[in-house]
Amino acid sequence: MIEVRNVSKAYGQKPVLENISVQIPKRKITSLIGPNGAGKSTLLSIMSRLISQDQGTIHIDGQEISQAKNEELAKKISILKQENRTNLRLTIKELVSFGRFPYSQNRLTQEDQQLVDQAIDYMNLTSIQHQYLDQLSGGQKQRAFIAMIIAQDTDYILLDEPLNNLDMKHSVQIMKILQRLVVELGKTICIVIHDINFASCYSDYMIALKDGKVIHEGTTEQIMDSSILRDIYDMDIHIQHIQNHKICVYFS
Repeated sequence: MIEVRNVSKAYGQKPVLENISVQIPKRKITSLIGPNGAGKSTLLSIMSRLISQDQGTIHIDGQEISQAKNEELAKKISILKQENRTNLRLTIKELVSFGRFPYSQNRLTQEDQQLVDQAIDYMNLTSIQHQYLDQLSGGQKQRAFIAMIIAQDTDYILLDEPLNNLDMKHSVQIMKILQRLVVELGKTICIVIHDINFASCYSDYMIALKDGKVIHEGTTEQIMDSSILRDIYDMDIHIQHIQNHKICVYFS
Protein backbone atom coordinates (compact mmCIF):
# COMPACT_ATOMS: atom_id res chain seq x y z
CA MET A 1 0.00 0.00 0.00
CA ILE A 2 1.10 3.56 -0.71
CA GLU A 3 0.35 5.91 2.18
CA VAL A 4 0.51 9.67 1.79
CA ARG A 5 0.70 11.36 5.17
CA ASN A 6 0.14 15.11 5.61
CA VAL A 7 1.92 16.07 2.39
CA SER A 8 2.13 19.71 1.34
CA LYS A 9 3.94 21.35 -1.55
CA ALA A 10 4.28 24.95 -2.73
CA TYR A 11 6.07 26.62 -5.61
CA GLY A 12 7.25 29.95 -4.28
CA GLN A 13 4.26 31.50 -2.52
CA LYS A 14 1.73 29.36 -4.39
CA PRO A 15 0.50 26.26 -2.53
CA VAL A 16 -0.03 23.28 -4.83
CA LEU A 17 -0.87 20.60 -2.27
CA GLU A 18 -2.17 21.24 1.23
CA ASN A 19 -1.97 18.60 3.95
CA ILE A 20 -2.82 15.61 1.73
CA SER A 21 -3.39 12.25 3.45
CA VAL A 22 -4.60 9.34 1.32
CA GLN A 23 -4.00 5.63 0.86
CA ILE A 24 -3.64 3.89 -2.51
CA PRO A 25 -5.18 0.42 -2.07
CA LYS A 26 -3.18 -2.59 -3.22
CA ARG A 27 -4.09 -4.59 -6.32
CA LYS A 28 -6.56 -1.96 -7.52
CA ILE A 29 -6.71 0.80 -10.11
CA THR A 30 -6.96 4.16 -8.38
CA SER A 31 -7.76 7.25 -10.45
CA LEU A 32 -6.73 10.75 -9.41
CA ILE A 33 -9.42 13.02 -10.82
CA GLY A 34 -10.26 16.71 -10.66
CA PRO A 35 -9.95 19.94 -12.64
CA ASN A 36 -6.74 21.28 -14.14
CA GLY A 37 -4.38 22.72 -11.55
CA ALA A 38 -5.77 20.57 -8.73
CA GLY A 39 -2.33 19.10 -7.91
CA LYS A 40 -2.83 15.59 -9.29
CA SER A 41 0.41 15.36 -11.27
CA THR A 42 2.39 16.94 -8.44
CA LEU A 43 1.06 14.36 -5.99
CA LEU A 44 1.95 11.53 -8.37
CA SER A 45 5.50 12.88 -8.78
CA ILE A 46 5.95 13.15 -5.01
CA MET A 47 4.72 9.58 -4.56
CA SER A 48 7.49 8.38 -6.89
CA ARG A 49 10.14 10.72 -5.40
CA LEU A 50 10.60 12.59 -8.66
CA ILE A 51 10.06 15.78 -6.71
CA SER A 52 10.20 16.40 -2.99
CA GLN A 53 7.41 17.56 -0.72
CA ASP A 54 7.75 20.51 1.67
CA GLN A 55 6.27 18.51 4.51
CA GLY A 56 4.77 15.10 5.17
CA THR A 57 5.88 11.59 4.26
CA ILE A 58 5.22 8.88 1.68
CA HIS A 59 5.29 5.23 2.76
CA ILE A 60 5.32 2.18 0.49
CA ASP A 61 4.63 -1.12 2.20
CA GLY A 62 5.50 0.57 5.47
CA GLN A 63 8.84 2.01 4.33
CA GLU A 64 9.33 5.77 4.13
CA ILE A 65 10.55 6.32 0.57
CA SER A 66 13.11 8.96 1.47
CA GLN A 67 15.01 6.18 3.23
CA ALA A 68 15.03 3.85 0.21
CA LYS A 69 18.00 3.57 -2.16
CA ASN A 70 17.33 4.58 -5.76
CA GLU A 71 17.89 1.07 -7.13
CA GLU A 72 15.58 -0.45 -4.52
CA LEU A 73 12.83 2.08 -5.21
CA ALA A 74 13.11 1.51 -8.99
CA LYS A 75 12.30 -2.17 -8.43
CA LYS A 76 9.20 -1.31 -6.42
CA ILE A 77 7.61 1.67 -8.14
CA SER A 78 7.60 2.97 -11.74
CA ILE A 79 6.17 6.17 -13.17
CA LEU A 80 5.23 7.47 -16.59
CA LYS A 81 5.11 11.25 -16.84
CA GLN A 82 2.89 13.29 -19.16
CA GLU A 83 5.70 14.30 -21.49
CA ASN A 84 8.26 11.68 -22.40
CA ARG A 85 11.25 12.62 -24.51
CA THR A 86 14.64 11.14 -25.19
CA ASN A 87 17.54 12.63 -27.10
CA LEU A 88 18.76 9.17 -28.07
CA ARG A 89 17.71 7.57 -31.35
CA LEU A 90 16.19 4.35 -30.08
CA THR A 91 13.99 1.61 -31.45
CA ILE A 92 10.90 0.56 -29.54
CA LYS A 93 12.66 -2.57 -28.31
CA GLU A 94 15.69 -0.61 -27.13
CA LEU A 95 13.46 1.82 -25.25
CA VAL A 96 11.45 -0.96 -23.59
CA SER A 97 14.70 -2.67 -22.60
CA PHE A 98 15.54 0.37 -20.45
CA GLY A 99 12.75 -0.79 -18.16
CA ARG A 100 15.01 -3.64 -17.08
CA PHE A 101 17.92 -1.37 -16.14
CA PRO A 102 17.29 -1.53 -12.33
CA TYR A 103 17.78 -5.30 -12.53
CA SER A 104 20.30 -5.87 -15.32
CA GLN A 105 22.33 -2.64 -15.38
CA ASN A 106 22.13 -2.86 -19.19
CA ARG A 107 23.27 -6.50 -19.35
CA LEU A 108 20.02 -8.20 -20.28
CA THR A 109 19.51 -11.77 -19.15
CA GLN A 110 17.19 -14.23 -20.86
CA GLU A 111 14.54 -13.40 -18.25
CA ASP A 112 14.95 -9.70 -19.00
CA GLN A 113 14.50 -10.36 -22.71
CA GLN A 114 11.35 -12.36 -22.03
CA LEU A 115 9.85 -9.54 -19.97
CA VAL A 116 10.74 -7.00 -22.67
CA ASP A 117 9.11 -9.14 -25.35
CA GLN A 118 6.05 -9.68 -23.17
CA ALA A 119 5.65 -5.95 -22.58
CA ILE A 120 5.97 -5.21 -26.29
CA ASP A 121 3.37 -7.86 -27.06
CA TYR A 122 1.03 -6.47 -24.36
CA MET A 123 1.07 -3.13 -26.13
CA ASN A 124 0.58 -4.67 -29.58
CA LEU A 125 3.92 -3.32 -30.82
CA THR A 126 5.62 -6.54 -31.89
CA SER A 127 5.32 -5.91 -35.62
CA ILE A 128 7.00 -2.49 -35.34
CA GLN A 129 9.39 -3.13 -32.43
CA HIS A 130 12.46 -2.36 -34.55
CA GLN A 131 11.20 1.02 -35.74
CA TYR A 132 12.80 4.14 -34.28
CA LEU A 133 10.84 6.39 -31.96
CA ASP A 134 11.12 9.34 -34.34
CA GLN A 135 9.30 7.27 -36.96
CA LEU A 136 6.26 6.68 -34.75
CA SER A 137 2.96 8.46 -34.37
CA GLY A 138 2.22 10.11 -31.04
CA GLY A 139 0.01 7.20 -30.02
CA GLN A 140 2.58 4.56 -30.96
CA LYS A 141 5.25 6.42 -29.01
CA GLN A 142 2.99 6.65 -25.95
CA ARG A 143 2.35 2.91 -26.10
CA ALA A 144 6.10 2.28 -26.34
CA PHE A 145 6.76 4.26 -23.15
CA ILE A 146 3.98 2.39 -21.36
CA ALA A 147 5.56 -0.88 -22.52
CA MET A 148 8.83 0.26 -20.91
CA ILE A 149 6.99 0.77 -17.62
CA ILE A 150 5.39 -2.67 -17.89
CA ALA A 151 8.82 -4.22 -18.53
CA GLN A 152 10.12 -2.62 -15.33
CA ASP A 153 7.83 -5.09 -13.56
CA THR A 154 7.25 -3.12 -10.37
CA ASP A 155 4.53 -3.80 -7.80
CA TYR A 156 3.36 -0.18 -8.09
CA ILE A 157 2.74 1.62 -11.39
CA LEU A 158 2.04 5.36 -11.55
CA LEU A 159 0.78 6.82 -14.82
CA ASP A 160 0.25 10.52 -15.48
CA GLU A 161 -2.42 10.88 -18.16
CA PRO A 162 -1.52 7.64 -19.97
CA LEU A 163 -4.24 8.18 -22.60
CA ASN A 164 -2.54 11.29 -24.03
CA ASN A 165 -2.23 11.16 -27.83
CA LEU A 166 -4.28 7.97 -28.04
CA ASP A 167 -7.39 7.37 -30.10
CA MET A 168 -10.45 5.63 -28.64
CA LYS A 169 -9.38 2.15 -29.70
CA HIS A 170 -5.94 2.35 -28.11
CA SER A 171 -7.25 4.15 -25.02
CA VAL A 172 -9.61 1.24 -24.38
CA GLN A 173 -6.81 -1.21 -25.11
CA ILE A 174 -4.51 0.39 -22.55
CA MET A 175 -7.16 0.54 -19.83
CA LYS A 176 -7.95 -3.14 -20.40
CA ILE A 177 -4.24 -3.94 -20.19
CA LEU A 178 -4.05 -2.10 -16.87
CA GLN A 179 -6.94 -4.19 -15.60
CA ARG A 180 -5.09 -7.34 -16.69
CA LEU A 181 -1.97 -6.21 -14.85
CA VAL A 182 -4.04 -5.90 -11.67
CA VAL A 183 -6.03 -9.11 -12.03
CA GLU A 184 -3.37 -11.40 -13.50
CA LEU A 185 -0.16 -10.00 -11.97
CA GLY A 186 -1.39 -8.32 -8.78
CA LYS A 187 -0.10 -4.85 -9.71
CA THR A 188 -1.20 -1.69 -7.88
CA ILE A 189 -1.90 1.13 -10.34
CA CYS A 190 -2.52 4.82 -9.75
CA ILE A 191 -3.34 7.05 -12.71
CA VAL A 192 -4.03 10.71 -13.31
CA ILE A 193 -6.91 10.79 -15.75
CA HIS A 194 -9.13 13.54 -17.15
CA ASP A 195 -11.75 11.47 -18.94
CA ILE A 196 -14.26 10.80 -16.17
CA ASN A 197 -15.95 8.04 -18.17
CA PHE A 198 -12.72 6.07 -18.59
CA ALA A 199 -12.15 6.53 -14.85
CA SER A 200 -15.68 5.30 -14.16
CA CYS A 201 -15.42 2.22 -16.37
CA TYR A 202 -11.95 1.04 -15.33
CA SER A 203 -11.18 2.33 -11.83
CA ASP A 204 -11.79 0.58 -8.54
CA TYR A 205 -11.16 3.66 -6.40
CA MET A 206 -11.13 7.41 -6.99
CA ILE A 207 -9.43 10.31 -5.24
CA ALA A 208 -10.71 13.75 -6.23
CA LEU A 209 -8.46 16.79 -5.82
CA LYS A 210 -9.43 20.42 -6.14
CA ASP A 211 -7.33 23.49 -5.32
CA GLY A 212 -4.60 21.29 -3.84
CA LYS A 213 -6.87 19.44 -1.44
CA VAL A 214 -8.57 16.06 -1.38
CA ILE A 215 -12.27 16.85 -1.42
CA HIS A 216 -13.69 13.38 -2.03
CA GLU A 217 -12.43 9.81 -2.13
CA GLY A 218 -14.06 6.42 -2.26
CA THR A 219 -15.01 3.56 -4.49
CA THR A 220 -15.99 4.36 -8.05
CA GLU A 221 -19.61 3.60 -7.17
CA GLN A 222 -19.49 6.19 -4.38
CA ILE A 223 -17.78 8.96 -6.35
CA MET A 224 -19.90 8.60 -9.47
CA ASP A 225 -22.72 10.62 -7.96
CA SER A 226 -24.12 13.80 -9.50
CA SER A 227 -23.83 15.89 -6.33
CA ILE A 228 -20.23 14.77 -5.72
CA LEU A 229 -19.22 15.39 -9.33
CA ARG A 230 -20.80 18.85 -9.20
CA ASP A 231 -18.68 19.60 -6.14
CA ILE A 232 -15.54 18.45 -7.98
CA TYR A 233 -16.09 20.02 -11.40
CA ASP A 234 -18.47 22.95 -10.69
CA MET A 235 -20.95 21.80 -13.32
CA ASP A 236 -24.08 19.71 -13.51
CA ILE A 237 -23.33 16.22 -14.78
CA HIS A 238 -26.11 13.80 -15.63
CA ILE A 239 -25.28 10.14 -15.03
CA GLN A 240 -26.68 7.33 -17.17
CA HIS A 241 -26.37 3.61 -16.47
CA ILE A 242 -25.03 1.80 -19.54
CA GLN A 243 -23.93 -1.85 -19.43
CA ASN A 244 -23.38 -1.78 -15.66
CA HIS A 245 -21.30 1.40 -15.87
CA LYS A 246 -22.10 4.93 -14.76
CA ILE A 247 -21.54 7.23 -17.75
CA CYS A 248 -21.41 11.02 -17.43
CA VAL A 249 -23.29 13.18 -19.90
CA TYR A 250 -21.96 16.74 -19.70
CA PHE A 251 -22.17 18.10 -23.22
CA SER A 252 -25.58 19.80 -23.03
